[in-house]
Amino acid sequence: MTTRRLPVVLVGLTVLAQIAYPLVSGSTRSALTVLTVVLGFAAAVTHAVLTRGARVAAVLVVVTAGGGLLVEALGTGTGFPFGEYTYAGSLGGKVLGVPWVIPLAWTMMAWPAWLVAGRLTSGWARVLVSGWALASWDLFLDPQMVDAGHWTWASPGAGLPGVPGIPVSNYAGWVLVAVIMSAFLHLLLPASDDDRAAPMLGFYLWTYASSVLAHAVFFGLPASAAWGALGMGLVAIPLAVRLARTTRPAPVASAR
Repeated sequence: MTTRRLPVVLVGLTVLAQIAYPLVSGSTRSALTVLTVVLGFAAAVTHAVLTRGARVAAVLVVVTAGGGLLVEALGTGTGFPFGEYTYAGSLGGKVLGVPWVIPLAWTMMAWPAWLVAGRLTSGWARVLVSGWALASWDLFLDPQMVDAGHWTWASPGAGLPGVPGIPVSNYAGWVLVAVIMSAFLHLLLPASDDDRAAPMLGFYLWTYASSVLAHAVFFGLPASAAWGALGMGLVAIPLAVRLARTTRPAPVASAR
């Protein structure tokens, strides 16, 4: 196996872990949650290193994992910007009151979201698209993780219709943080992109499609399946259309 194929292998392992998730339960499912995030984080960072260089990968980790840790610590300590919530002990040890795996999850999806946005737009518009691409993932993530008992909200307040126990402030906080992270990536990373983004684009589309299916069929969360399908679909569907158009073979000219 060549080194350049390593991101594809890691994405494949992440997908296999996600497929296995509904088939297990209890502590095994919790362990598989952690494994999935570790593999996804490794896939994102490895892809960044091999396609953009070590500096880009370092910036990615500092901005998304480092920033994710700080904002999660702020959130659990003060309730800003997501609302008041508490992590259980089911995701392993904690750093600053935050399970160590949580910052890795920010990186796992922030890098695909950034590359997806680069395929759809450019300039500062990319920041907004990337922010939404990342934040809309939480329409799936939070309902699933709350249902699994990994964290709880102290005062859920008003939530999305059909998705109780999670305040709307959480989703607003995600949009704010995701846009800020994307703005830092815009300022610190080179703007150029190329076809080597394919593994991450595929992972983003897989995450979207598999999350809709899993929530609707396996997790018994039809409302979050619908909200996620709508919210994340605002990015995933245009991406799928763009990729389909760019990969469509050119018509063969008829001979005269």
